[in-house]
Amino acid sequence: MIIRLLSAALVAGFLAAVVATGLQFALTSPLILKAEVYEEQAGKQAALASPFAGVIIHAHGGEHHEPGAAAEWQPAPGFERMAYTGLATLVGGVGYALLLGAVMLALQRQPTPETGLAFGVAGFLCVALAPAMGLPPELPGMGSAALAVRQVWWLMTALATAVGIYLIAVRRVALTIVGGLVLIVAPHLVGAPFVVEESRLPAALAAQFAARSLGISLVFWAVIGLAYGWAWHLFGERAVARRSHA
Repeated sequence: MIIRLLSAALVAGFLAAVVATGLQFALTSPLILKAEVYEEQAGKQAALASPFAGVIIHAHGGEHHEPGAAAEWQPAPGFERMAYTGLATLVGGVGYALLLGAVMLALQRQPTPETGLAFGVAGFLCVALAPAMGLPPELPGMGSAALAVRQVWWLMTALATAVGIYLIAVRRVALTIVGGLVLIVAPHLVGAPFVVEESRLPAALAAQFAARSLGISLVFWAVIGLAYGWAWHLFGERAVARRSHA
């Protein structure tokens, strides 16, 4: 059972990563590059506004750096950046596929493409759509609250939405349905962490990135669910065939 779970998760995560990475390169990567241009221009303007800008820029060969600050590592543009993006998507895809399969088995649902798709859409609602209602996907240069505070609110929202969907879709009792709705709405009544910095990007660019990111996330989760159900069935048939030939 464990080997079958892991094998199906690897297949589903790989297929979802291939599809999502391709969509990211085509739809969101160009927007990220545009945002980085805006961020760089805003940084230069801020540096020039400083009374010590000329001294700092001259000392660092024309580039602005905060005194004593170490340069952050970033993957090189081109293949290296694409490779790291694909690797991160693959790791996330396999992890989410493992979680999806474990939840299906814990709820005693036989993994099939249809069941996997339903659970995949639920995963999208919990992990992507519900948190995005308060913390939309961000481009470089966008204003945001402190990272730790955002992470806590994101986790709270994802867990509350997951439990709420379980109470509504699985338990299906009037009391649990009401409780599920309350849980889903509660994080948004509390409110997401507010932005403490002013965004340097055009609103249209940020909105386009958020919409495309959520669309890619929906496809990502749908492929995970469909592929997991298909791979589970495939590995089950192979196990039966091996036992029959033994």
